[in-house]
Amino acid sequence: MGEAPACLATPPSVWYARFICVYGQTVPRQLNMWFGTPDEGVLDMLDLRAIRSHPDTFREGLRRRHADPSLIDQLLTVDEAWRNALAEVERLKSVRNRASEAIAQKKRRGEDASADIAQMREVSDRIKQLDDEVRRLDDEVRGLLLVIPNIPHESVPDGESEADNVPIRHWGQIPNFTFDPKPHWEIAERLDIVDFERAAKVTGSRFVIYKGLGARLERALANFMLDLQTTRNGYTEMFPAFIANDTSLVGTGNLPKFGDEMFKLEGLPYYLIPTAEVPLTNYHRDEILDGARLPIKYAGYSACFRSEAGSAGKDTRGLIRLHQFQKVELVKLVLPESSYDELERLVEDAASVLEALELPYRVIEICTGDLGAKETKKYDLEVWMPAQGVYREISSCSNFEDYQARRANLRFRRDETAKPEFVHTLNGSGLAIGRTVAAILENGQQADGSVRIPNALVPYLGVDVIRPAD
Repeated sequence: MGEAPACLATPPSVWYARFICVYGQTVPRQLNMWFGTPDEGVLDMLDLRAIRSHPDTFREGLRRRHADPSLIDQLLTVDEAWRNALAEVERLKSVRNRASEAIAQKKRRGEDASADIAQMREVSDRIKQLDDEVRRLDDEVRGLLLVIPNIPHESVPDGESEADNVPIRHWGQIPNFTFDPKPHWEIAERLDIVDFERAAKVTGSRFVIYKGLGARLERALANFMLDLQTTRNGYTEMFPAFIANDTSLVGTGNLPKFGDEMFKLEGLPYYLIPTAEVPLTNYHRDEILDGARLPIKYAGYSACFRSEAGSAGKDTRGLIRLHQFQKVELVKLVLPESSYDELERLVEDAASVLEALELPYRVIEICTGDLGAKETKKYDLEVWMPAQGVYREISSCSNFEDYQARRANLRFRRDETAKPEFVHTLNGSGLAIGRTVAAILENGQQADGSVRIPNALVPYLGVDVIRPAD
């Protein structure tokens, strides 16, 4: 994580220059909300006032997630220079205003004001220099804020990588097969319910076409997951657009950091969504919500598009890591004081799907070194995959506190007279459907090549066993 470059350009608005110079991308108008003054109540991804007041807290937070704590020192140094330059330019502008009035009075009296005018030209030249300096320093401040990640919650275990993540509970009985379990892609091809080869012909690698009972299984899982979350866990069902504008992707933190991991529509400020988190979190962007409505809980089904799709040689076969996959996403907008309790409930909501489908899983608490840039705390749910004899991630449940809400200007009032506050946002997978299909195939496989369908899913699929075609 390096120092953000300074910006010397002077387009019509400072925030536009800031983003163009640091990231070279078209800027959504929403960014203007990030760069308000403290009096406007809208700051940045992290509260600059809090960093000024408690720099050691932020330094320690960066150390814990193995980021560079000197970013805080760089930020405060540039911020102080910015404030000093701003104070000086405002002082000189006040001087110029008073002098302008004095010059006007002299002229009205017929007195010689040439010396005063010459002096004010020097002051005006200095003001121009300081205005440029203020813009340059402001660009540096905001550029640094863009690369500072969220601060881990104090309860997050310390660690350097995923190897230090902490299993906290297991559920379900791992199946004991009397034969060597096959990987899900072999099972699916034998059942003739997927076609990877023709998908590669039609589109490219890392795509799949479901067919027959495979297509029905995908659809059945989506309906089952949505019904469970809406009728049992109290979510409102949403069906979002699969394209989002760049403003929305900034709001959830996908831009600018992860721009190269998404599919962008050529020549347009639109992207295929990487997850329904983007449209669901931005649904109330720029709104002030009634605090009495919180928590607000949305469950949305969508296709998800990700161009990164993992490193070479990893998960190149099967349904685990694709460029396009379907998922039911859970998003919560909650009161700040309840967000960590809501995170625990979110994990339970995601886990309820696995339990209903009789799939063994474990819950992992993610350590500081494996947290994403946006997250303050995160749990992964990992489902048992018999063919490899390992647990594989099938859901991530995260608390972002107000990191996304600041970007999206998403606030609430506790009552009609209260000052607006930022909500806390959470999201989790409930679940990734392709990975759920893979888990059902591997855990439900039988010696004759057929696959037993979980009882809860039978009414949706219409069969209790999927058998080989031959």
